[in-house]
Amino acid sequence: MRHVGLKARMAVVGSILFGFYMLLAIVALEVYGLGLPIVVLGTIAFAGFQYKFGKWAALRSAGAEEMSEDRYPEIHRAVERVSGDMDLEKPKLMVADMGVPNAFAVGRRGAGVVVVSRELIQLLDPDELEAVLAHELAHIDNRDVVTMVMGQSIASMLGLAAYVVVASTREGGIGGFLVGYLASILVQSVAMVFVLAISRYREYVADSDAARHVGGDAMARALQKISGASQGRDVELDDNVSALCIFGGERSALEKLYATHPPIEKRIEAVRDVER
Repeated sequence: MRHVGLKARMAVVGSILFGFYMLLAIVALEVYGLGLPIVVLGTIAFAGFQYKFGKWAALRSAGAEEMSEDRYPEIHRAVERVSGDMDLEKPKLMVADMGVPNAFAVGRRGAGVVVVSRELIQLLDPDELEAVLAHELAHIDNRDVVTMVMGQSIASMLGLAAYVVVASTREGGIGGFLVGYLASILVQSVAMVFVLAISRYREYVADSDAARHVGGDAMARALQKISGASQGRDVELDDNVSALCIFGGERSALEKLYATHPPIEKRIEAVRDVER
């Protein structure tokens, strides 16, 4: 079985998030007196909505637009080659102005989308760009994109639910608002610890997959260039989009628990040892 470690982590985190999700259903059932059929149908429908909305929100936040095959034929050919190697249906390609060289993928096998920033296209050599594209295709192939999008959505929903429950048990006014807000932040932060643990590990796996298809040296050079070009550039990306990107920026020691990506130096060291 490929990537047993990643699959095991996704299964564990998925189970934990599902437990949180069921807790919300119990609250709706017991506290607010909603009927069981309504709760079951509501949770299923909302899960589907979260997936669709999360994908749409990420693309909209990045300002992504369709990548013309006439204008970017080399990128389309590279994606076709790597997709064929991975036995993966070619995903839709989009391009965006992110302010920094970056790329990300959303969607599932058969309905994936890869977004590449124009800054990345200008920065990288063809083999380095192909390595980044292979990295994003690996995310779709490994199905970890769905886990990330759903996990982020569930964490946000848990935060909102915590606010509603806590604020409703207190008297109105600024006090109830503040206590509810703090409860919302705490609950969402706890849920995101589990989601971001997968986020860091999945980057190593995608780097390794890309290196096997394109070459470890090309992947390492791409990561080095992206990191160097992003230094000192304070460009704000939506947190949900940043977690999906190939490079999430540098974090201080205090922020490492919530880092979306492992240290770039460790990623470069890891891919240099991968043989095609």
